[in-house]
Amino acid sequence: MKVNIRQISEQTGFSPATVSNALNHKRGVNRETAETIFKVARELGYITDIGITRVKFVMYRRNGQILDDTPFFTLMINGAERACMDAGYDMMMVHLDRFSRDYEQQVEALINDSSSALVILGTEVIGDDLKPFYNCKCPIITLDFCPGDMKFSGVAINNEDSFFLATRYLTDQGHTDIGYLSGKFRIRAFRLRKRGYQKAMNAAGLTIKPEFCVPLSTSMDSAYQDMMAYLRTAPRLPTAYIADNDMIALGAMKALEENRIRIPEDVSIIGFDDLPYSEICSPRLSSIRVPKQEMGKMAIERLIDIINNGDAIKTKTEVSTEFIVRDSVKRMK
Repeated sequence: MKVNIRQISEQTGFSPATVSNALNHKRGVNRETAETIFKVARELGYITDIGITRVKFVMYRRNGQILDDTPFFTLMINGAERACMDAGYDMMMVHLDRFSRDYEQQVEALINDSSSALVILGTEVIGDDLKPFYNCKCPIITLDFCPGDMKFSGVAINNEDSFFLATRYLTDQGHTDIGYLSGKFRIRAFRLRKRGYQKAMNAAGLTIKPEFCVPLSTSMDSAYQDMMAYLRTAPRLPTAYIADNDMIALGAMKALEENRIRIPEDVSIIGFDDLPYSEICSPRLSSIRVPKQEMGKMAIERLIDIINNGDAIKTKTEVSTEFIVRDSVKRMK
């Protein structure tokens, strides 16, 4: 005799609607209720193929310069984890190092695990890094990275427009000599931010001066050291800088201040990410705020949609940012 949802409802004491929602991983069913329903469903033979039972959150590392040097990703992971719990899925963290000895074996295990769905945090992904995942047997979505070839659905920051608007804020404040503090490790997000900077400068009819574009390491301490070395030989400085992220901006600020270059009186500066320290440093750093927790949540919600309905149509979701004005930009006369 075929088991139906009503029988599971009678066995568990939950309504047929609750049983259906739990079995389809819909929101609104708490974890304990979902676990009870799945247990009874298996015992009665309703579930013979367990299917997707968990989400693996893959931290993809190339060299760790971005992932290890910034606290940016904590809230993103928290948002994903909370969304998994709400949907009745366990979330497991997986660290995947592109240059580790067992990289290929790790990838093989991930793409052949039909009981898991994957979120790949693709901040450090470049080139064809994700090519081994093209034939993945499980649902997959990328986070903080949208592949140009659209092989996967993805959730990412609108990097280009965000940088365009922040640079335009500087031009609106009367700055004409605007420098760019670039991350040395050229991830996709940084390349898109540079494009936004270039477009804003072109739109304002301003010339980008190569001597004002300074490549810095992505940790605060290393950015400080690199900026100190640059300042020893720089003939002159722009009136403002825009940096690829807050860690770079904060390291540069420290170097400028140690060289008695005042912020914002002598040089203005803008960061990206709006890390907590940006609010309490002196002067407080103007920055671009990213909805980190919401991005993690959105990635899981889209992944669950893929689990339930397939991924024939790939989607690219770009989240908007908010420019936070604080004390690190001077209005020119």
